[in-house]
Amino acid sequence: MCGIAGIVHRDPAVPVEAHRIEAMMGAIAHRGPDDSGTRMDGPVGLGFQRLSIIDLEGGHQPMSNEDGTVWIVFNGEIYNHVELRRQLEHEHSFKTRTDTECILHLYEDLGEGCLERLNGMFSFVIWDSRRRRIFAARDRVGIKPFYWHLDGERLLFASEPKALFASGLVTPETDPVSLQHYLTFQYCLGDRTLFKGIQRLEPGKYLLWRPHEDPHPTIARYWDVTYEVDTHHTEHYFVDELRSLLRDSIRLQLRSDVPVGAHLSGGVDSSTVVSLAAARYSSEFHTFTGGFREGPQYDETAYARDVAEHSGTVHHEVWPTWQEFADVLPRLIYMMDEPAAGPGLFPQYAVSKLARDNVKVVLGGQGGDEIFGGYARYLIAYLEQCLKGAIYGTQDQGRYVVTWDNIAPNLPLLRQYQPLMQKFWGEGLFDEMDARYFRLISRLDAADEVIAEGVCGPSCRERMFEEFREIFNAAGTRSYFNKMTNFDMKTLLPALLQVEDRTSMSVSLESRVPLLDHRIIELVTRMSPEIRFKGGDTKRVFRDAVEPLLPASVYNRQDKMGFPVPIGDWFRGPLRDFLGDILLSDRARQRGLYRMDGVERLIMKERRFGRQIWGLLCLELWHRAFIDGDALGEASL
Repeated sequence: MCGIAGIVHRDPAVPVEAHRIEAMMGAIAHRGPDDSGTRMDGPVGLGFQRLSIIDLEGGHQPMSNEDGTVWIVFNGEIYNHVELRRQLEHEHSFKTRTDTECILHLYEDLGEGCLERLNGMFSFVIWDSRRRRIFAARDRVGIKPFYWHLDGERLLFASEPKALFASGLVTPETDPVSLQHYLTFQYCLGDRTLFKGIQRLEPGKYLLWRPHEDPHPTIARYWDVTYEVDTHHTEHYFVDELRSLLRDSIRLQLRSDVPVGAHLSGGVDSSTVVSLAAARYSSEFHTFTGGFREGPQYDETAYARDVAEHSGTVHHEVWPTWQEFADVLPRLIYMMDEPAAGPGLFPQYAVSKLARDNVKVVLGGQGGDEIFGGYARYLIAYLEQCLKGAIYGTQDQGRYVVTWDNIAPNLPLLRQYQPLMQKFWGEGLFDEMDARYFRLISRLDAADEVIAEGVCGPSCRERMFEEFREIFNAAGTRSYFNKMTNFDMKTLLPALLQVEDRTSMSVSLESRVPLLDHRIIELVTRMSPEIRFKGGDTKRVFRDAVEPLLPASVYNRQDKMGFPVPIGDWFRGPLRDFLGDILLSDRARQRGLYRMDGVERLIMKERRFGRQIWGLLCLELWHRAFIDGDALGEASL
């Protein structure tokens, strides 16, 4: 786990200035405090910050092949590097034990085809001086970040946008369409970022560029899910195969030359990871969790303790406070580069900080809800479909994964989602699936009350819906369930993985996510929706696969929390002045972005678990950090 940065000039006669690469590296030094390096080759400059995990002494980057004609900077881990090395040693001479060198030699043999052989999380850039081309790639689901900017003279790339600004060649500006994305979804779609002119390489894609020949790079997709249903195997087969892949993913991701531990929330996902990892780890296995003392609705540490005791781990807890929230949030938003997907950012940072005091690598349960279908909104959407089928007599026409009879036992899960259901059923009942799911996730209605007229004009909603619909109705996603999970995997999951990356790297901790092994994703998306979401039972196949691994108290729990943060209580209490000082300040008023009367009303009435204030607070702090320049050039947390 590291940080990469670089500059490539189109004109081969223009050398990259070393001080710019050094400045870019300095901006992301928190990602890799153990080592650093540069490679200057005329119009190409590569920079690297290392967090040493594999081959602690031999993994210096930028790294070259045997004859020094191909160079790489690489952020991430290739978990199957041991197996790859055995195959490559017949043709190549290795200087290190690193996974980095495996990528280099695979590229020499297969070119872009090397990506198909990699099991891991990665973003990397290869400078092939023989072919005079840049080859960059990002892992299949977007675990590791990659940002780039292209002007008429040069390409800049980095693990974080702040490094691009540190070069002195890019100025942070707000992209108005991306701002509409954020106000709609609280994240950006596709390759967009909130910064004008800065793109992210999308998951499962690579970038290929001959800078001295072509004005623009070629971007291509090398991996995607297909939703081609496997009708040859039974549900029992899928359960067994999933359990086997979970075990193998853990086996691979425990590979490390430094201590490994795990995040443990007490939910089924992280508990499964801990159970499998602790049973296989060769020494003491440490687990880390957090909770809030504001009430039982904010505390699931008892479940985490049950799992820790069941798995025999050395368990650690942290209890973040409202004062720590106020102290760290402005700086944490800067580390995020873009506003966060949810308030879980704060406790996730606190637990990462606790973990870094004890280990250098952690495993986590991220991705389970998106891959296996764990969100209650899927059940809400299908409840409407069942009503529609019952009223119009179409329930038996094969269009529905669930029926009214078998969905009923799962409906108690929706008790805590009454406000969401009231909003959802307020209008548009029985409209098309894409329109209804957009209504479930869109925040534009709420934004109208607090965002100034003109920021999201009359055409904004139509544009956002069209961009949403293009992803939602992707080819092959014929069922409602596949459409919903595919959209969340392509949009929400990268946003959550951004949080995962930044909270861990801000404290120089490597975070691994075993549930997102691409083999698991490919298996799950081959299952029919009738198996994946049978009877509206969220995460049914996953739960069946892991039941033998978990204590009954965790497997049978009905109060899924997802690390809730008491920000509503804090904003009505000890953080009321903190909130007002930011959102009602002269600085915020002069920005011209907010309806200040609407902001004032929102502060008075925001629900306990509401997300509007959180979204506004993050947006204003982001403007201060980057657009106003308050935080640019600062060091890490």
